[in-house]
Amino acid sequence: MDETIRYTACTISSHWGRCFDRLTEEEKDYLDKQSVAIRYKKGEIICKQGSFVSQVMYVKKGLVKVYLDSGNNSLVLKIIPEGNLLGLAAVSQEYNTYQYSAMTYIDSEIQQIDINVFRELLNKNPEFSREVIDILSSNSVQIYGRFFCLTHKQAFGRLADIILCLSERIFKKKEFELPLSRKDLAELSGMSSETVIRILKKFHEEGLISINGKNFIVHDYERLQQISDKG
Repeated sequence: MDETIRYTACTISSHWGRCFDRLTEEEKDYLDKQSVAIRYKKGEIICKQGSFVSQVMYVKKGLVKVYLDSGNNSLVLKIIPEGNLLGLAAVSQEYNTYQYSAMTYIDSEIQQIDINVFRELLNKNPEFSREVIDILSSNSVQIYGRFFCLTHKQAFGRLADIILCLSERIFKKKEFELPLSRKDLAELSGMSSETVIRILKKFHEEGLISINGKNFIVHDYERLQQISDKG
């Protein structure tokens, strides 16, 4: 069978936190008592690159950007929607600082779980551990694909990837209100804001999408996928 691997610049983390389903009721209750839910406004920093890790964070509501920051430049690694985890690298005691920063795209609610409690549950519950390993593996594969696309795909293919991912993985419908600015889209696709605006206009003129302010409609998934595949 001839199978083609599709590399995508998609930054959307789609692995829901189903690891918690593997916990017993007693373990869930213990975890809840050792965690706290914090509400963040749009644009607030959740964690800072280089700071000490004291929690694993679960996105209960909202949308979060994970990025590397050099001071002058930043690189978006992924977007994390609700139902996903932050800070999993710290389950290994070798990494006791955040390797990235995270910021909210919209008002969000984050459940902060004591890192030592999380590690304790990993040691006690093998099913829970397997699910967490699956999440870490999925995250690695996703980031490999993203870097391949950012270095090999042309601008049209990269932006098509992002549009498809937002529609299919975040909003799960063709018509949605996009909370991201053109600057945000430029960061995600590794382009300038001017290039993003030009390509969005081209997609609109060709009937692939419609944009009215923040209202966004995807009209032609198939053609966008073809653009993505061709790069």
